[in-house]
Amino acid sequence: MPSDEYVLCSSGETGLTTAVFCAFNTVVTLQSPDGQKLVAPAFARARDECHRFEGLFSRHRAHSDIARLNDASGKATEIHKDTYHLLQAALLYCKKSRGRFDITIGAALRHWDFSEEIVPEPHLLEEACCHVDWRALELFIGSAQGKTRYYAQLLDSLAAVDVGGIAKGFIADSLTETLQSGGLENFLMNLGGNTVARGLKPAGKLWRIGIQDPRSKEGILGTLEITDASVVTSGIYERCFENDGQYYHHILDPKTGFSVATDVAGVTVVAQKSLDAEGYSTTLLALGAEAGLAFAQEHPEIRAVYYVDCLGRVTSEKSGLDPVL
Repeated sequence: MPSDEYVLCSSGETGLTTAVFCAFNTVVTLQSPDGQKLVAPAFARARDECHRFEGLFSRHRAHSDIARLNDASGKATEIHKDTYHLLQAALLYCKKSRGRFDITIGAALRHWDFSEEIVPEPHLLEEACCHVDWRALELFIGSAQGKTRYYAQLLDSLAAVDVGGIAKGFIADSLTETLQSGGLENFLMNLGGNTVARGLKPAGKLWRIGIQDPRSKEGILGTLEITDASVVTSGIYERCFENDGQYYHHILDPKTGFSVATDVAGVTVVAQKSLDAEGYSTTLLALGAEAGLAFAQEHPEIRAVYYVDCLGRVTSEKSGLDPVL
């Protein structure tokens, strides 16, 4: 759909009002059975918030906070409060990731173009990875003219931040608050692989979320029935290509700059907060099934994790939620 199109419609058959629009280079879908007098303005505010967040967090937009930070040559950059809190949260997940998740991967990511299916020269990635270290990012708060100011600084002038692996989790939690403050109690939000469910569907039914089949873009291996939870899926089958018999995907190893080696095709993470589900999903994918399932046991905020291999076989842990197959 066009990037500026916003579709709002109601269905008497399903009892749901649905909004569809584009943001974050994906299609955003919002659904709710609550009264349309509440739903329509709440969904419109959520759409506006999506575009505001995109303007702050996208490294591809010249005047975004992230782009300005990356272009600051190591100088302190004033940023929005929301950007500060996103980066602050991201650093915590980097610290917990055992080296698998690093938001300064932008230094290596800038050499990749998955649409053109070109593999970067190894020496470029080797040099870039010398500047991948989340510890180079510092955050601090100051004041000027009686106002609180928020700042970020990359101590390595050649480092670059990319928040693509965590931003939607932060945004989804914020949008959840926006919808709830607008009076909605029951809704489903899908930010392209990041889903939040609150309350119930019509007739008191649980929301159903599919587990992606890596072998088919439209296929699912089963569904989860949930409420008051967030579900995030990360996979190596979305932005990928094959070159000279080698498979490349967009989830990069901070140590090498190449696609991370893993024994799974995808992972679906369930948590109360979308930020937790998103913040751990890259780490869980990179760790692989055995180490990832053990990692999930160590983090109570992870309610369930489902690994899918390239043959479509599902392995789960901590799953009080059994998929409907």
